[in-house]
Amino acid sequence: MGKNKLARFAENKILPNVLQPAREEVLKEFALKGKWREKVFKNRHPVVLELGCGKGEYSVGMAKIFPEKNFIGIDIKGARFWFGAKEAVREKLENVVFLRTQIELIEHCFNENEVDEIWITFPDPQIKYRRTKHRLTNIEFLERYKKILKPEGLLHLKTDSEFLHGYTLGLLHGLGYEIVTAHHDIYGAPEYESDKKYLREIKTNYEEMFSGAGKKITYIQFKISKQ
Repeated sequence: MGKNKLARFAENKILPNVLQPAREEVLKEFALKGKWREKVFKNRHPVVLELGCGKGEYSVGMAKIFPEKNFIGIDIKGARFWFGAKEAVREKLENVVFLRTQIELIEHCFNENEVDEIWITFPDPQIKYRRTKHRLTNIEFLERYKKILKPEGLLHLKTDSEFLHGYTLGLLHGLGYEIVTAHHDIYGAPEYESDKKYLREIKTNYEEMFSGAGKKITYIQFKISKQ
């Protein structure tokens, strides 16, 4: 393990916007479950999650644009989201924090109806069939999201993978979930120049790399029915 990574791990322990509960703590009775607004953000603003947040570019970028919302970047790789946590501290952003945990444990971290929105940005598409269970938009994960989202809560998938885009659309249609909007190329969509321009303005490291290589960036916004 490199010295830089070890240094980031060490600094994460003292950063005020980083939470790193042990797996046992999350599974037993996580102290912040149902209390994120009260204990962490100290307001009643909407709670928005970014799953697999990587370096945290999206969480931090959204926190800057939407100060009236609370953002939580979630990833198991703390050495990555250290970058976002450090930027948020430098920028004095009090509406974004980072949680180091496995996404499979998400329903242990949040209460029913506690979350307003979920963003999934450039996840590994897990193309091989045997990796289906690891896709962040498979049925099992959608059921986890359903448990913590408000009834009209929004989910967003932004990816360069046409495979994952098509897989998710097909799954949503089959389950009868509401697809609010879907596009195969947000940079070729004029409607994203106005009210959704943040979809273009905020870019993760992966998006910079993929779009720079000429790959189209896709987007789906949808809702999960609780009925």
